[in-house]
Amino acid sequence: MDSETKRSSFTGKIGFILAAAGSAVGLGNIWRFPYLAAKYGGGIFLLVYIILSITFGFALMVAEIAIGRKTQQSPLGAFRALDKRFSWVGILATIIPVLILPYYSVIGGWVTKYMFGFMAGSMGDMANDAYFGDYIGKVGEPIVWFVAFIAITTLIVIFGVQKGIEKVSKVMMPMLVVLMLFIVIYSFCTLDGAWAGVVYYLKPDFSHFSIMTVVAAMGQLFYSMSLAMGIMITFGSYMKKDISIEKSTHQIEIFDTGIAFLSGLMIVPAVFAFSGGNESALGKGPGLMFITLPKIFNTMPGGAVIGAIFFMMVLLAALTSAISLMETVVAVVMDKLKLKRWSACLLVFGACLLLGLPSALGFSAWANVKILGMQFLDLFDFISNSILMPIVALATCIFVGFILKPKPLVEEAELSGKFKAKKLFEIMIKWIAPVCILAILISSVLDVFGIVKI
Repeated sequence: MDSETKRSSFTGKIGFILAAAGSAVGLGNIWRFPYLAAKYGGGIFLLVYIILSITFGFALMVAEIAIGRKTQQSPLGAFRALDKRFSWVGILATIIPVLILPYYSVIGGWVTKYMFGFMAGSMGDMANDAYFGDYIGKVGEPIVWFVAFIAITTLIVIFGVQKGIEKVSKVMMPMLVVLMLFIVIYSFCTLDGAWAGVVYYLKPDFSHFSIMTVVAAMGQLFYSMSLAMGIMITFGSYMKKDISIEKSTHQIEIFDTGIAFLSGLMIVPAVFAFSGGNESALGKGPGLMFITLPKIFNTMPGGAVIGAIFFMMVLLAALTSAISLMETVVAVVMDKLKLKRWSACLLVFGACLLLGLPSALGFSAWANVKILGMQFLDLFDFISNSILMPIVALATCIFVGFILKPKPLVEEAELSGKFKAKKLFEIMIKWIAPVCILAILISSVLDVFGIVKI
């Protein structure tokens, strides 16, 4: 095996954990987790989320990392190598990042635009209710920032696993934590009413607990931990055999949950304080990130600096996830077409630009084009997150639990020592996780069609 086809690897445990955690920590942690935590009773949602993380999330992540390390292949080849009948699961798992990366990069472009806008002193304009809608309604500028974001991502991935992804993750992830802590402390010290928001965020409200609390927590965990999109299989294929899969998974869970918790602590009290306790201010999606928060920064002492730091932090989170998505696609292209890394990266870069254009233009030139009542960005998000990811995860559980059997993956996990949670893994992957995933799939579809609201 020559130097071009020899599989890359992370230098060690820290590099793998930070890269995998970087993949897990993204825009969903920053705006979706706080929204759901606030909606479903704060502390009770956090408790449910943590319990699911160490059971449901743990089992799925161990399975995917073990599949990747055992086969030493990207998702497309990994399932085929284990059982040709399930090669279709690898195909679907490969399609997911291909669909997500382009529209995710469009949103990454919005974040980049806002970061530079705050740095340039445009905070007053950005705090205007109409600013965000006017901006994404333009044809040219959103495309420029979209191209800039995906170009930065491509440049990092070109440098490879050790020099690119691992090195950047080792810098970005600690920076992300420091910036978040800074904003949390700053808010507590300067905002009147912030403590009331903390109590609202952390105090369990059992009156909000329902089956939908569990389903919403599962859905957030599912997407937050980068499960069922081929990323953990790809990263597992770069993982050295002497690194503990079990311990690494626990540490990724702690990092991901910690960042999500900090996001809520950073956003919920601040929005709560400035809205006078109005829960509707914790809007879902872009409204919270690009409309509500700029208004908050505009009224804060030193808000221009804090806003610039905040959007820099969000950009770091968006980049780490985009890097992981692109690396998964690049790994498949390299494995399938036997291309050098830089050639595969440029091919994926070009494809991403073409696939991202509908999402970039979906609020301007193509705003009137809707499918199932959704604009292109929402459509791609629905297909990948609400349909394909649960299907891949369900198929993975059935495959590992009943076709492959858990034993080969348990043996892979035991290469670096005793697998203490073996029984939990086997029970979850065979019996509990499939039921949970089916619930997510059904509820997500019902949510989109307005039958049940998550």
